[in-house]
Amino acid sequence: MPNPKWRHSKRRKRARRTHDKAEMPTLGSCKTTGETHRLHRAYSVEGAIYYRGHVLVPARESGAVQE
Repeated sequence: MPNPKWRHSKRRKRARRTHDKAEMPTLGSCKTTGETHRLHRAYSVEGAIYYRGHVLVPARESGAVQE
């Protein structure tokens, strides 16, 4: 792995790193449920999992017996 030939100043290093900060995620609201969620992510509403306004995984029934 090559090493730098010249030392970079503190100002130059910090100027480069200013773009490495964390940004707020982009949020959207579902037209079907009205839930606020991160864009391009599945989200849960009352036990059901939605994506783009469609149910991917329906909510479990509370009285179901598991074996």
